[in-house]
Amino acid sequence: MARVSQEHLDARRRQILDGAALCFARNGFHATSMQDVLKEADLSAGAVYRYFKGKEELIGAIVAEVLGSVRAAFEEAARQSPPPPPDELVAYVLGHTLAARESLVVDGKPAFPRLVVQVWTETLRNDELAAILREGYGSVRAAWARIVEGYQEAGLMRKDVDPDHVARTMIASVLGFIAQQSLFGPAPVDVLQQGLRALMSMRYDDAAPSGPARG
Repeated sequence: MARVSQEHLDARRRQILDGAALCFARNGFHATSMQDVLKEADLSAGAVYRYFKGKEELIGAIVAEVLGSVRAAFEEAARQSPPPPPDELVAYVLGHTLAARESLVVDGKPAFPRLVVQVWTETLRNDELAAILREGYGSVRAAWARIVEGYQEAGLMRKDVDPDHVARTMIASVLGFIAQQSLFGPAPVDVLQQGLRALMSMRYDDAAPSGPARG
């Protein structure tokens, strides 16, 4: 019997994950059966179960894959001196993440933002998935903190700012943008980039009052 190439195995795994992602984005995790995934991927049960035991493994693999690619992109940026500015970095990573999944479409709209919201919901009851998400979030946060340290070493950011605070804020901006896409429809990543750039252009006066002006 001819040996199956690694390229074939990787392509088959990709086919299964993409089919599952579409099903989860379309109908939610609990309303999706493994039969739905088999039909979407156009594969037999034996072909799918060779890679994944069930829905829990599928959603876990999807989440781990996305977070892994995001973390790798930020870690690569952290090795640059200085790292790219936040607006460019966020636009690049988010744009790359969305572009890699642009073929996943539900009802004429990108499926990935909807899938992200489905994952958030599922973590409230699935401890294993929650653990995967926490680990991935922690690694992305750590990578962002190293980027902030690079800004500080280059004199681009004040050194009295906690890098983790900036990391949390940048991640929140990306997650919020994805949530908006899921709720209100797609928007180009340029919107987030330009918004961040505008905020970055503000001048902060240490002598100014910390609260809103009062009459």
